[in-house]
Amino acid sequence: MANELGDIPNPGDSTVTEFATYEEYLDSQITPLDMYYLEDKELARQLVELGYRGSGEPLKREEFESRKKAAENFRLSKRLQTKVLSSQGKDLSKFPFLQALAEREEANRSGKLTSIIFIRTNNAKGQEISGYIDYAHRLKTENFEPYFNRQKILMPRPSDMSFYNWETQTCTSNATPNFQVLADNENGLLFKNKRDRKIINVDPKEAKPGDNTTRVSISTSEYVQVVIYDHLTRRKT
Repeated sequence: MANELGDIPNPGDSTVTEFATYEEYLDSQITPLDMYYLEDKELARQLVELGYRGSGEPLKREEFESRKKAAENFRLSKRLQTKVLSSQGKDLSKFPFLQALAEREEANRSGKLTSIIFIRTNNAKGQEISGYIDYAHRLKTENFEPYFNRQKILMPRPSDMSFYNWETQTCTSNATPNFQVLADNENGLLFKNKRDRKIINVDPKEAKPGDNTTRVSISTSEYVQVVIYDHLTRRKT
């Protein structure tokens, strides 16, 4: 976008990436001959900034710093894009649930997909527990590599979207950055996607869980039951 400072160049432009500070940028345009006659670096810098020394129209301090910031943001975004997935390089062919999570990891990290994981299992005390997990939120707040390395087992927690301990009858529900929990309604437990406001109905008796949502049951010996609800968010254009 253009403004009074001129067009913003390619974030990789060496004009801003080569120099750590604006002063270094000015110094690069000062010649030994300039210093011979002026004998004052600050004066030489002022002359470069005013356009009396150096080659071409010099960048003003505000423009240099703006482009420097844009270049840094670009570098960080590229670094995030190339971040290695927690599941990358893992052979999960014998573990259907982990394989299903691996297949959805990139899409949930990037926001293309928001998956809700329903798990019913037994905890360390032998108590039956169940819960609904916001996979995208857990990926952002927890290191998943131990799960994909099979060093830890993914379990529902009281801090997840919904949690129930069948023995103690402890029941909790929590909103996440992606979903709002609608627990008190005649249709049973519902989740509303905060981005497109679509409702996900997790009642197994419902033929369809909702618009842009699919339900997949995972056959695995590690849990009593696992179901994944994949919600595809459609961006408005």
